[in-house]
Amino acid sequence: MFPNPRLRQMPNRPADGTRINEAIHISPVRVIKDDGTQEIIDTRKALQMAKNAGLDLVEVSPNAKPPVCRIINYSKYKFEQAKKAKAAKAKQHVVKLKEIKMHPKTAENDYLYRIKQMRGFLESGMKVRLIMQFRGREMAHMDYGRRLMERAKEDLGDVGELETDSRMEGNTLLYIYGPRRGAAPKAVQQKPATEPKAAGEAKQQTQEVNNA
Repeated sequence: MFPNPRLRQMPNRPADGTRINEAIHISPVRVIKDDGTQEIIDTRKALQMAKNAGLDLVEVSPNAKPPVCRIINYSKYKFEQAKKAKAAKAKQHVVKLKEIKMHPKTAENDYLYRIKQMRGFLESGMKVRLIMQFRGREMAHMDYGRRLMERAKEDLGDVGELETDSRMEGNTLLYIYGPRRGAAPKAVQQKPATEPKAAGEAKQQTQEVNNA
């Protein structure tokens, strides 16, 4: 192969497995030039072109027939690839999923506390799974549970939106909320004292809030 003083300082097979310069043994190769034009040429000729330009012959598509190469500065190429990978990773941020549980007879003050928690999670960019649990004879009051879930949907409408349709899993009703973008938060209205104390319109004892 043609000698290239600059290239001898760089390994022909970097740690990421990319073949460059003398490590490219298949011939011919398709060379993409700086102006976007392509040419299928003998690998020795491509290496000579890279040498004359003071650059590297880099195999960018090894599975193509023939393999595709570019004549570029490999160090600069890897730097640009790393920047793109970092930018792509930043866009793929993991959204945390919190969990809140209620019952058909959740008391009004407990309901408001849960809604406050959910609003905080949604405003922070998290998702929330709202679980309505029916225990024992509460299965006979599923309308209370559904009514409470609909109220929660209304109270969270300015900061969150349903990402899945409601579904039953055994004795639980599930909703999943995701953050809503570009909406101004509104105050949650407490029900008048003349209405039943239970948020689901039936009396209930205080239940514990369960977060994931």
